[in-house]
Amino acid sequence: MELTKFVILGIYVAVLFLIGIIASKRVKGISDFYVGGKKLGFWAVAFSARATGESGWILIGLTGMGALSGFSTYWVVVGEVLGVAVSWWFMAKKFKRKSDGYQSITIPDYLESHFKSTKNTLRILSAIILSVFVIIYVSSQIDVTGKAFESMMGLNYFWGAIIGFFIVLSYIFIGGFVAAVWSDMFQGILMFLGLTLLPVVVWFSMDGNEGIASSLKAIDPALINVWGTSNDIWFNIATIVGFAMIGLGFLGSPQIYVRFMSIKHESELDKGKWVAVLFTFLTDAAAVTIGILGRIIFTKPGENPEAILGLGGENVLNMLTIDFLPMILAAIYVAIVLSAIMSTIDSLLVIASSAITRDFYQKIFRPDLKDIDLTKMSRVVTLVMALIALAIAMTIAVLSPNHTVFWLIIFGWSGIAASFCPVIILSLFWKGFSEKGAISAMIAGFLCVPLFKFVIQEIDSIGQYFVQLDVLAPSFIISMLVGWVFSKLYPPVKRVG
Repeated sequence: MELTKFVILGIYVAVLFLIGIIASKRVKGISDFYVGGKKLGFWAVAFSARATGESGWILIGLTGMGALSGFSTYWVVVGEVLGVAVSWWFMAKKFKRKSDGYQSITIPDYLESHFKSTKNTLRILSAIILSVFVIIYVSSQIDVTGKAFESMMGLNYFWGAIIGFFIVLSYIFIGGFVAAVWSDMFQGILMFLGLTLLPVVVWFSMDGNEGIASSLKAIDPALINVWGTSNDIWFNIATIVGFAMIGLGFLGSPQIYVRFMSIKHESELDKGKWVAVLFTFLTDAAAVTIGILGRIIFTKPGENPEAILGLGGENVLNMLTIDFLPMILAAIYVAIVLSAIMSTIDSLLVIASSAITRDFYQKIFRPDLKDIDLTKMSRVVTLVMALIALAIAMTIAVLSPNHTVFWLIIFGWSGIAASFCPVIILSLFWKGFSEKGAISAMIAGFLCVPLFKFVIQEIDSIGQYFVQLDVLAPSFIISMLVGWVFSKLYPPVKRVG
């Protein structure tokens, strides 16, 4: 079994390297390295955006949430589908049109051009925020890689994290954004097939199917309550809102919106939106269902599910693949889990690299720097930031060996989303939004995420509710309000077009 897994993994890695080598032939300049020369089609962009947006969280975190929380976890599906739909239906074209008009190839490019900025404050702030939260987010994905190798291949956690780290870094180092998008499409297809087929196989392989609801109710009646598992109504409301508001991160996060920049024409977005929404609905619903089926199969009434399924329910996917799939297919699921993880790491590293090299160093200090030199520098910066993320992941694993995957991933995701999504939304739909409003909104979003995580959630009287609500929703709302207030106080001098 272990040999089969390593053979499958070897084939998977070989495909990624091949993609990186082919993609490298298309990297002629900095625009190719960061946005694929804006020549990509809807299939590649839609699958890449969705694979990047989901990350290893969908296979390890969301399946575990389904196992522990039952039917109420489907609120995550509702929130993510709505977030993706709003993003593709109402925001993507406007953003594509504006960013093309500004000839932007990064999000800070877009913001500076949109506000006709004469100073570098917004660009510097964007670069700092992206760098901080991208490193945190990448470290969380490296952490998931280590856990995936440990639980699914029997490797030591640390060796697993390091191996996965070098795999993804290698093909990004070679092919840049094109390699990231093409590999994301390949990995997105694997994720889609793996997630949607597994619950079907498990369901028809189960002995004596009595129905999901009745089987789940026999374990714990609270698990079939779509409104939550607690007797405290406010606790349940906070849980539902926290689950659903995860979808806010699709409304302007740079790692997703740079893909709208890269698509070759606006008309491709009309085709891609259907792919993106269908992908989200089917994969998210399947992930929750996988967790619920695992809870039914592996636990009994009164048992502690985390004692059986792992902390946060993180082992449920692996347990199902081993029990219900042939050896060769179980081995393929190792590659599928790694696909979800690596499709996010590659995109984030390219985004972070562009923030430091182009948006900070070139635009502020070295505007005379040639594209070929900037591309070389981008690769070095990518390596350095990846090593920092690896060090953080290793440190957390040593200091807190029993931590869950979920909170670290959501913290990084929320930090990027709360800082950038309100700014992108207001810049697209409100002509009265000013540069000072944008700067204030970004700072508010940036600060609120750690504030709610490490301060508000620790308050005895209200902390438990904010734990369930999590950090994204309140940080997002405050960022929007701050952006509105400061734009009223300091309106744009000229009409923003």
